[in-house]
Amino acid sequence: MKRIYLDNAATTPLDPLVLEEMLPLMREQFGNPSSIHGHGRVVRSAIEKARKKVAELLNTSPSEIFFTSGGTEADNTIIQNTVLAKGIKHIITSKIEHHAVLHTAEELQKRGLANVSFVELDAKGYVDYGHLEELLKTDPTSLISLMHGNNEVGNLLDLDRVGELATAYGALFHSDTVQTMGHYVHDLQRLKTNFIVGAAHKFHGPKGVGFMYLQSGTRIPPFIHGGAQERNMRGGTENVYGIAGLAKALELAYAEMSEHQQHVQGLKSYMIERLKEAIPDVRFNGDPENSAQSLYTVLNVSFPPTADSEMLLFNLDIEGISASGGSACSSGSDVGSHVLTALKADPSRPSARFSFSKYNTREEIDTVVEKLTVIVGVERVS
Repeated sequence: MKRIYLDNAATTPLDPLVLEEMLPLMREQFGNPSSIHGHGRVVRSAIEKARKKVAELLNTSPSEIFFTSGGTEADNTIIQNTVLAKGIKHIITSKIEHHAVLHTAEELQKRGLANVSFVELDAKGYVDYGHLEELLKTDPTSLISLMHGNNEVGNLLDLDRVGELATAYGALFHSDTVQTMGHYVHDLQRLKTNFIVGAAHKFHGPKGVGFMYLQSGTRIPPFIHGGAQERNMRGGTENVYGIAGLAKALELAYAEMSEHQQHVQGLKSYMIERLKEAIPDVRFNGDPENSAQSLYTVLNVSFPPTADSEMLLFNLDIEGISASGGSACSSGSDVGSHVLTALKADPSRPSARFSFSKYNTREEIDTVVEKLTVIVGVERVS
């Protein structure tokens, strides 16, 4: 059985050209980049070349890019150390953030280091910008942490609007851009963000490597101590071939972005229409049919209550289809989707997240929809 992979929001396949970029640093160029001899200098040069490339693509300075092990480390570093170093006592976030943000904010509140406020959301998961401004009025010296593209339902944040509010009230603005990095242009000379993050494996790069952008003038202390790497911002020997792979993957993503967007948005729209035709009472979480405000790589689908919630993903897997997701929590003991719960989704309806990449096809979508009609108990549509 040839498996169909529709879980690209979790991780993407490695692009062969990225692997080609990494192999010399895995095979021959093995020196420690902190060493001053020839072997080390060659590898140090590869890191700085990658940093320059990332900065060029994001229209910023190489001095503002710092490599990490991924998005989670970058989010933790930014949120925790901004609170500690900048005297921030108030974090504004939402209940549908990635746990790298939510759990970090909750931990800081538990330790008595900051209070956490949750901005209100509408039924589709969009931020109430009026409420955000009210929260800023109560404490302008806040850290706003709101993700650009939601990893479960795909809603997009208006980065410009939040940046304007942050600037107007003197707040700092961090956005988890893990799901949108490599899929949308991030012009950091224009965007009014103090911090953003990226993870290579979300745009066909290697796992275990990411980066954070720290705007000049908003430097913070390191989160990981033990060495002078990353200009004293992250101790530990660098993941050299991962860093080179990240830069190559981002370069390819920017070069292919328009074509990629058109292809993947087409797959998402096609799956929406096919599901509507094939499964009565199918619903969609978030606002997926609004292409201007919905991440084109993500589609969260809610199926009729007659379907077996606990077995949906299992049965998809048995049929050779990789997807992810989960229903809203129906009780305090449930381990369900905190995002769907926050959006008050019906817990009796099983949900699944399908996420797409440049490697998916319409034929795969047809197969998935046909399998779903059987799994959820709907007679096949010819």
